[in-house]
Amino acid sequence: MKNLLRKKSIDDLLHKKGSIQLQKTMGPFDLMLLGVGAIVGTGIFILPGTVSAQHAGPGIVFSFIIAAIVCALAALCYSEFASTVPVTGSAYSYSYIVFGEIVAWFVGWALLLEYGLATAAVATGWSGYFVTLVEGFGIHLPAALTNSFSVENGTYINLPAVIIIFVIGSLLSLGMKESTRFNAILVALKIGAVLLFILVGVFYVKPENWSPFLPYGMSGVFTGAALVFFAYLGFDAVSSAAEEVKNPQRNMPIGIIGSLIICTILYVAVSLVLTGIVPYQQLNVADPVAFAMKFVEQDWVAGIISLSAVIGMLTVILVMMYGGTRLLMAFARDGLMPKVMKELHPKRKTPMKNTFIFTMIISIFAGFIPLGTLAEMVNMGTLIAFIFVSAGIIYLRKNKDLPNGGFKVPFYPILPIVSVLLCIFLISQLSAHTWIACGIWFVLGIIIYFIYGKRHSALNK
Repeated sequence: MKNLLRKKSIDDLLHKKGSIQLQKTMGPFDLMLLGVGAIVGTGIFILPGTVSAQHAGPGIVFSFIIAAIVCALAALCYSEFASTVPVTGSAYSYSYIVFGEIVAWFVGWALLLEYGLATAAVATGWSGYFVTLVEGFGIHLPAALTNSFSVENGTYINLPAVIIIFVIGSLLSLGMKESTRFNAILVALKIGAVLLFILVGVFYVKPENWSPFLPYGMSGVFTGAALVFFAYLGFDAVSSAAEEVKNPQRNMPIGIIGSLIICTILYVAVSLVLTGIVPYQQLNVADPVAFAMKFVEQDWVAGIISLSAVIGMLTVILVMMYGGTRLLMAFARDGLMPKVMKELHPKRKTPMKNTFIFTMIISIFAGFIPLGTLAEMVNMGTLIAFIFVSAGIIYLRKNKDLPNGGFKVPFYPILPIVSVLLCIFLISQLSAHTWIACGIWFVLGIIIYFIYGKRHSALNK
């Protein structure tokens, strides 16, 4: 038991050896764009329609706000960790110093579930939008090669999803400087499309569509909050960039909290306009934002939004893949995974082999497994990580060996405790199938730890 709960010191985590240092290239603006790039995607282009139609009605606004509050509390805790311990690995690395190795592995395994399946899920959703877009130009791709494997439907592989994951993986291997430039351009395009929808749509809002505002009651709002929580995934991936950030004590909190505030404002505005234009009962469609513009005969805006959805999801894939590759690198540094996962390219200083392996595995999930199945477990993995990060702040404050001067969570210890309780509440709203699937995933993780990780851990030395 003592070995299972062994902890790493701050000096071990900061990795001062020059041979394994990532280049510090990112400032606060880069981090905010990274966060917005990860968050604004599937959540804003798909979820507001389906969740309002099936669960919350116009009250989806409250669902987004509740989910944002949970994320904001967790974001404050992430910000303190990221500014105090600026290393790659996110919640996994943080857990290593406050809880110990077995808990850190458990949290890291949950994060790998989030980053990996979120990447595959968004790539699958991107494929659907892409197929629809090219059909508008008269190009019809065969259904057998654009959907997940299904004997019943006669489909074999979602080839566009596989291809886009390899394209983004190749971009990531070039380095974060190149990747952040690409991300900045795409974020600007999709934020412009969202603002266009709000500015055009506000003139077609009919207040009577907001009545009743809570057709499914508050229970529908809470269920909606557990579902739209998926829309905020990504801000925690920003903390994975801590080791590549200039002045992380100042810039990490700005990037994490700033991106969350921007996205919450956009989500609430889009939800209000969307449910004001179209009666919520009619919004159970795959592309509700574009559908709303067609509903008011603004087809040119609908076309721009469809194109922006295809573009916007690329940044989500980019940031989620980034978080996953840096997490694998952190695992390997600590000996819990093979050394190949931490090897850096001599020129580009990026974990190229790690990125290729992650890309290969995730492309298999994206190519053969349906979107619904992929998305089921993502929220669970994220909420588990949030719980340990929030609780970890209490233990972090007790460690007097850590550097001072970074960001501190206000109203300590009340806010970290409230964050833990809210995350547990949202987990309780998830389905039994999700619990079972996640249980299988974590059993697999524990087996891998005891067979390989525990024996090869760097702390054995």
